[in-house]
Amino acid sequence: MSDLAERAALWFRADLCLVDNPAWAWATANAERVLPFVTLDQRLLASVGEFRRTQYLANVAALREELRGHGGDLLVVSHQPGAALHEALGSCDVLCFNNATSAFGRSREAAIMHSLPIRTERFWGTLIQPPGAVLTAKGTLSRVFTPFWKTWDRTPLASMPQVGTATIETASGDPLPEYSSPPHPPGSDAAFAALNEWCHTVDDYESTRDIPSVPGTSGLSAALRFGTISPRTVLETVGTHTPGRAAFVRQLAWRDWYAHLLMETPSMLSHAFRPEYDAIRWEDDPDGLQRWKAGQTGYPIVDAGMRQLAQTGWMHNRVRMIAASFLVKDLLIDWRHGEEWFRHLLVDADPAQNAGNWQWVAGTGTDAAPYFRIFNPITQSRRFDPAGVYISRWVPELAGLDASAVHAPWESAPLDLAAAGVVLGDSYPAPIVDHAMARERTLAAYKEARGG
Repeated sequence: MSDLAERAALWFRADLCLVDNPAWAWATANAERVLPFVTLDQRLLASVGEFRRTQYLANVAALREELRGHGGDLLVVSHQPGAALHEALGSCDVLCFNNATSAFGRSREAAIMHSLPIRTERFWGTLIQPPGAVLTAKGTLSRVFTPFWKTWDRTPLASMPQVGTATIETASGDPLPEYSSPPHPPGSDAAFAALNEWCHTVDDYESTRDIPSVPGTSGLSAALRFGTISPRTVLETVGTHTPGRAAFVRQLAWRDWYAHLLMETPSMLSHAFRPEYDAIRWEDDPDGLQRWKAGQTGYPIVDAGMRQLAQTGWMHNRVRMIAASFLVKDLLIDWRHGEEWFRHLLVDADPAQNAGNWQWVAGTGTDAAPYFRIFNPITQSRRFDPAGVYISRWVPELAGLDASAVHAPWESAPLDLAAAGVVLGDSYPAPIVDHAMARERTLAAYKEARGG
């Protein structure tokens, strides 16, 4: 026992699990006693949407119960780092935590380490490959995903610390704020159950992933966001031995890539990766933005997605792309407004993934969709929701229309609309923009920003 630290403080963040958590493993193997804690930033809790706030607090409560099963507890610190935190944890010999990639997360790390000027052990428990592990032959981070993916795929996984037998302490702290029922079952047990369920259908991923009316995606995004399961666990459980599994694991590489990009380029949250696109003359259209948020654009697939988001804190990935493209390319509204709205409402909102994907759709990011690739919401709707099942669920006022009409109700004859109980401009809005005209306007705006 002489080689062990006497007492380790273990800071849980977006890694609310004990399995495949290197900070937890190291602390329990290298200290006699471990004091687990979380810090609740009240400003952050007040600023995020209710879905994410509720899910986070429920996951923290589930972690606390798991730690109680190990004979300890979770210290909740509701105030900012400072004298009170030092009083609670100052007798510890070492501080352990998993790193963040965002500038905000790193600033919190600096504040905690300033409050606890003790030895620090830091790990990368929320990514499969840490920043700096997947580089080009020139030693740089690839700005194109495919080369990154190919290197990522052949990069060995780092060895993981083995969990030890330290005593888990209990300490009196602040109570968790009250919260309502979370959107997803909380905690690691629920995350592992979802992963095991996903393994029964993941082989069909390539053919079902873009169909919003069926459960063709993993449903693990919120668990990965809060770290109730690690991405490495997901990778090793799913594997790559079928095309569907390999395609799914490729999405985990995208997740790493955007995190690495954010670590290297924090400005991606607020500025275009391609500087010329910060010169786009965006429309000042508060009414259009509000109707997009409310799911009242008159384009059923867009409205279905925005209503799903508002009611559940989640949106199918294909529909996220369609809805994002509509805001940017049809309404010509700055992508940052959409990124902010998604980040507020999404239960799985992650700064790197959210900004990276918005810039991909907007055509302003690294390895983004070309600016002239503009999703046609009607074509997308007919292709990925051919029977209108998804639309009918989230836009029930159109449920009386048949599959040929539900994607573009304004194209139907007035008598057909009346028979289905649809009155454009009354029971359901007319389109707020003509897609063909909007497309030409957007192409002109992007061309101007590019210098003609």
